[in-house]
Amino acid sequence: MTSLNSFNAISPIDGRYRAEVLPLSDYFSEAALMRYRLQIEIEYLIALSAEPNLKELPAFSAQIQVALRECYENFSEADAGAIKSLEATTNHDVKAVEYFLKNFISQHLPTVNPEWVHFALTSEDVNNLAYGLMWQEAVQQVYLPELQRVNTVLQHLAEAEAETSLLALTHGQPATPTTLGKEIAVFVARLERQREVLQSHRLLGKLAGASGTWGAHQIACPDVNWPQFTRTLVERLGLEPNLTVTQIESHDSLAENFHILIRVNSILIDLCQDMWLYISREVFRQRAKKGEVGSSTMPHKVNPIQFENAEGNLKLANSYLHFLAEKLPVSRWQRDLTDSTTLRNQGMPLAHSFLALKNILKGLDRVAVNHRQLADELDEHWEVLAEAIQTVLRKNGHPNPYEALKALTRGQTIDAEAIRAFVSSLDLPEAEKATLQGLTPAEYTGLAGKIARGEIG
Repeated sequence: MTSLNSFNAISPIDGRYRAEVLPLSDYFSEAALMRYRLQIEIEYLIALSAEPNLKELPAFSAQIQVALRECYENFSEADAGAIKSLEATTNHDVKAVEYFLKNFISQHLPTVNPEWVHFALTSEDVNNLAYGLMWQEAVQQVYLPELQRVNTVLQHLAEAEAETSLLALTHGQPATPTTLGKEIAVFVARLERQREVLQSHRLLGKLAGASGTWGAHQIACPDVNWPQFTRTLVERLGLEPNLTVTQIESHDSLAENFHILIRVNSILIDLCQDMWLYISREVFRQRAKKGEVGSSTMPHKVNPIQFENAEGNLKLANSYLHFLAEKLPVSRWQRDLTDSTTLRNQGMPLAHSFLALKNILKGLDRVAVNHRQLADELDEHWEVLAEAIQTVLRKNGHPNPYEALKALTRGQTIDAEAIRAFVSSLDLPEAEKATLQGLTPAEYTGLAGKIARGEIG
């Protein structure tokens, strides 16, 4: 069999982009899933031994607990291969993990009865906790730090350009000026809100047996408070207990988590598209890199490929996430296996999302503000002061101020001279007239600078 490498991988995530997303391999590879399943089996076994009302299983010594935990903490490729060999016989991936752990105990911990492994469990008890942990830990430990890096860079840009006047475009047409920093600060605020939601969200986990009743648990060991046992163990693992379930955990909380990530990605798509348009408009210029080619035929081009790559990956990720969020909460009665093959793909949207963050950082690193372009744009569009003038006229009781400015500016080329001549003709208090006479498009930015610096809100 040909070994997997960047040239023969079917998915670009495991091929072309392998080096970029490699940190996620520790959470979403086949070996990682085995390790997480092993962790659940071992932590469950240790919790059983600590249960005072379970007289038949003596409490494990600290030494035994350490040895058991080292089994998954030091999980190796050889261990993954051993489990895969067992699966070839069992044709059941969770049962293969169970047999692997029993073999480990028989070889290394002869005082422990291996038949307590997987006691009264169904495979979904192990699976839902394993999949929940792998997703939650990958998000918390890999994805969120990268998202924070993106937002930190954006925040620095917003603060640096807080007072850099920018012609705003609404519906693609010249509109009330803003500042470049304020426009970037909007993305900072949006991303931070969703980051906080994603950071605090916790997934649900179940451990209630074959049909969610603790039936086998209760028959075998009626003196144990199994709901409380479950609550304690699931919380210790870092998940929220779900005690009202079928054979499966219903995946509603996982869908919630996916929807949060969809919102993050949608904001980032908006950012990428705006940056693309800013670059096209020459608000930003891209630094050329030595040896890099922008076009196979046009030597002058420096294409915004990082933002385009990020946008494509974000849209791919959201396609996955929408599907997963719609499919996973739906199952026939107690369970069908469509969730099993589907959940194996949950790492893909996070990988595409993570790759997009890396490309956004690369794109932001190579852009520089073209201050001359911003100034020239503003100087070409004095008509944007019409809003300010008609608002002052309204305050002073002028009849039909909107209509007056509409007649002056709509579809017209207006310069500084035309605006000042119009203001001179108005019946306004001298102080108001002086304010309008001195106003320029670059100065008509309201509180944008304070917004960009986080001084409002």
